[in-house]
Amino acid sequence: MKFLAATCLAGSLVLAGCAAPTDNSSSTSSSGTTAGGTGARVAERAAPVYPRDALSPLSSGEARSQSVVTLAPPTDMWDRIRRGFKMPNLESDLVRDREQWYASRPDYIQRMTERSNKYIFHIVEELERRNMPTELALLPYIESAFNPQAVSSARAAGMWQFMPATGTDFDLKQNIFRDDRRDVLASTRAALDYLQKLYGMFGDWQLALAAYNWGEGSVGRAIAKNQRLGLPTTYSDLTMPAETRMYVPKLQAVKNIVANPQAFNAELPLIANHPYFQTVTLTRDLDVELAAKLADVRIEDFRALNPAAHKPVLIASGTPQILLPWDNAAVFQRNFDAYSQGQYASWTAWVVPNTMTVADAAQRSGMSEADLRALNNVPPRMLIKAGSTLIVPRGARVKEDVAAVVADGGHLSFQPEIVNRRTTVKAGRNDSVASIARRYKLAPSNVAEWNDVKPNHAFKRGYSVVVYLPVRATAAARVGSGAGPAGARGRVAVAASKRPVQAATPRGKNVAKVPAGKQVVREKRGGTPAKQKR
Repeated sequence: MKFLAATCLAGSLVLAGCAAPTDNSSSTSSSGTTAGGTGARVAERAAPVYPRDALSPLSSGEARSQSVVTLAPPTDMWDRIRRGFKMPNLESDLVRDREQWYASRPDYIQRMTERSNKYIFHIVEELERRNMPTELALLPYIESAFNPQAVSSARAAGMWQFMPATGTDFDLKQNIFRDDRRDVLASTRAALDYLQKLYGMFGDWQLALAAYNWGEGSVGRAIAKNQRLGLPTTYSDLTMPAETRMYVPKLQAVKNIVANPQAFNAELPLIANHPYFQTVTLTRDLDVELAAKLADVRIEDFRALNPAAHKPVLIASGTPQILLPWDNAAVFQRNFDAYSQGQYASWTAWVVPNTMTVADAAQRSGMSEADLRALNNVPPRMLIKAGSTLIVPRGARVKEDVAAVVADGGHLSFQPEIVNRRTTVKAGRNDSVASIARRYKLAPSNVAEWNDVKPNHAFKRGYSVVVYLPVRATAAARVGSGAGPAGARGRVAVAASKRPVQAATPRGKNVAKVPAGKQVVREKRGGTPAKQKR
């Protein structure tokens, strides 16, 4: 037994001698390379290092690591968002004020967070792909409460609240068929592009957020002003409007609630760490209602995932893909391929060949005037200009889908519809039918008939002469969505004749009928909008 133990001990000593490192002085050539080659270098680097002194605890700063790998995946989206927080926290009374505001409205938080269930996975995926702070996934809570159909008083639209011009700068289409400021994928891409650009400009996420709300030019000028005065240039030090001053505190308050909902007695709904929707390629023009039916989803849910389409038809050449709930994408494709009950789309686009009235356009398209106005958002007292695109019923003989050039460039343009209004003017000394007609560029025969006098009649001074003078609605700019100018939907401002005249009827009354047979353009029917004198 002793002999066996001695043999084992001797073998251990031999192995230890083989594994011992060689002397550096004898194993290094003149060029500085290890004599043992690559294998020897790897073995030397891999050799364990044993501490010689007593162990001491690490400080919190020394324990930090830039590459920590979590073994367990996030339990839900809230956990995933918390793991990606990177922005410095803002501590201020405004933050505490917004915390109390949100915490005192649990129903609001519940509705807002449940609405985000459809979109937040995609947003977080995009943020992580770009290595951006996941706090930014909470920004739509501040902008729109995650409502992709939200429109502000300043005409900002979508859950990221893009203004029309800014949307155009970031390639968001806005035409009569779609408004990509509301599109889930396109608006998220544009918003993150914009935020990355702003962070590159200011090097600070809080200043980038201020610029997202206030504009980069405004933030730049505020920074320059503080620099001239020798003042700090952080978010808290700049002079800014109240809305922008509250912007980052609102986001910080929501971040704090998400980070620790128990501290605010808040309940966050479970949002699985899984995609909510899939993209489906659209190969044919398709009615919105039929698309929802084929996918076996409610029309409200379909519109929530495809909010950019604001017409009853989806144009395949302009809307190449649609979003559907994850489990319904395959259902849609199967039902679409098997559909054999007629046309996929009951609507199409018609490019107006020449300028015409709404009544003429309605007659040619087979619609009522009221329906054409409502579907295409045509304001009252306007003519539809040549080249405009209207949504009209698709006849059974129409086999072709809407062309890409129409889908991408579809627009509506209007020009004022001229009407004549009954007016009285005071006759001056030596005024006659002929002189009144010349003054207002009218036919003498019309002036004579309107006043029941002969064409050579001379009026007494001060006599109230009846004339019908043209008035026109204010010019409407070319629009993509079919709506009139901002703030003017449903209203028409009437511009009076340049010459001073006296109205014979109270403001807002209907235009008086013109004697039959005269060359006067009658006011088209189509509602009685409120009038506003400009």
